[in-house]
Amino acid sequence: MCKFPNLCINHSLKCWHFQVTNGTVTSRNEIDGGMIVKLVFLGTGAGMPSKGRNVTSIALQLLEERGTTWLFDCGEATQHQILHTNIRPRRIEKIFITHLHGDHIFGLPGLLSSRTFLGGEDLLTIYGPKGIKEYVETSFRISGTYLKYPIQFKEIIEGIIFEDDTFLVNAIELEHGVQSFGYQIIEKDLPGELNVSALKEQGVQPGPIYKLLKEGRTVTLEDGRVLSGNDFISTSKKGRKVAIAGDTRMTGKSQLLAKGMDVVVHESTFADEETKHAFDYFHSTSTQVATVAKEEHIHTLFLTHISARYQGELSNTLLNEARSIFENTFIANDFDEFDISRV
Repeated sequence: MCKFPNLCINHSLKCWHFQVTNGTVTSRNEIDGGMIVKLVFLGTGAGMPSKGRNVTSIALQLLEERGTTWLFDCGEATQHQILHTNIRPRRIEKIFITHLHGDHIFGLPGLLSSRTFLGGEDLLTIYGPKGIKEYVETSFRISGTYLKYPIQFKEIIEGIIFEDDTFLVNAIELEHGVQSFGYQIIEKDLPGELNVSALKEQGVQPGPIYKLLKEGRTVTLEDGRVLSGNDFISTSKKGRKVAIAGDTRMTGKSQLLAKGMDVVVHESTFADEETKHAFDYFHSTSTQVATVAKEEHIHTLFLTHISARYQGELSNTLLNEARSIFENTFIANDFDEFDISRV
């Protein structure tokens, strides 16, 4: 049975082997196609490991789109957590580090080293604040670690840090005492499909003309008829948009990070009663994050980076506070997996 029976209101978001849309649970085997982006929470705790939560790491699996996995932060023992999932370290293509506090990076040297022994040969790119390159290279130098694959470091500033034909990643600097970033992962819209049946009914057979029409061009047939490609192309499918925030005190930057997003993953280290404590230590509360989600009209909010003081059922304090403001909120637990499908 799905752990989150009301997981999705306006978006197709699936849990484990089920899809939940508008309250209806459907077997995943019955779902008709669609490229899948999967969020896998490898660690959801704050500061140090606890009995119920490891420290921060989130995987974004893009297996159908790219055949790869992107990792966001890599706290201590992340590679141990990966052993309990279907994630293959050799398929990790990019690692995005939000900031350089230990609970977000202490697992990185070990994972990178193990990737060599697990068949990793392809380039791996690491994005993060200034200092991430020095940290990794110093760890390798002191430990005598050698890799059999290339690593590229990109020490970032705010702005677009990656773009190709299918995805764009935008970094937004947050406020955490040390340099900290949130990442917007934006899938580009999928062009509409060419209505081949309608063209054949018009007597237009497959050939180079289809390519021109698919590009939306206007073409003149041999019999003098003029066809516009736009008349034979279905509506484009909106790309999915996911934001993953690093640790941060609540500012307008969290609002900016959430703007236009479908799904937001945001730290919620403390409950509302600890608002002053959260501010002093550059963290956020459940109510602050939920308020942003409501104001920016996102679809689904996941709270993570949960303080060890909220063990077990005590985490419901955070959940209930957030849901009183933004209903479609969920607290992420270690090993939770969520498939985000196109609508």
